[in-house]
Amino acid sequence: MLSKLGDRTRPLSVIWLTVMWILLMGELTWGNFFAGLALALAIVWLLPLPPVPLWGIRLNLWELLKFGVHWLWELIVASVKVSWLAIRPADPPMSAIFVVPMRLATELELYFAACAYNLQPGGCVTDFDLANRTWTIHVLDAHTQKDIERELANVAKLERSMLAIFEGTRS
Repeated sequence: MLSKLGDRTRPLSVIWLTVMWILLMGELTWGNFFAGLALALAIVWLLPLPPVPLWGIRLNLWELLKFGVHWLWELIVASVKVSWLAIRPADPPMSAIFVVPMRLATELELYFAACAYNLQPGGCVTDFDLANRTWTIHVLDAHTQKDIERELANVAKLERSMLAIFEGTRS
């Protein structure tokens, strides 16, 4: 049993969680350090996560950089749009839920794409269907057909970006 606990102990995770606890508490004391360490050990032992499969994955750094710059710009634009939807003198926008196919090959790629999509205001991934490689997404502003087409085009563009980042360098 102790060997299984040793396999679950990831030193970098324990250090990270301990530091986050100390930052959350606002001061470095022995009590905060030991409480953070105990909490970190409890988390990694009682709530183990599988290791992230990183073998065989190569990133196209140029595509990643282009995506990052574009994503930051889209973050600003989406924030302004959602802010306007919140303060404008009109009825709340009509929202919609769509099932969107995805061509991404691995769970890690789907995860990164979902994180990038969820961090943008105005839409979120509500469900993964890994077997069928589909997302269920919620779109905040789906009042017109043009709004719907724009959002589906944004998801397709995100997918193409992820394919370029993760699969552009695969042989």
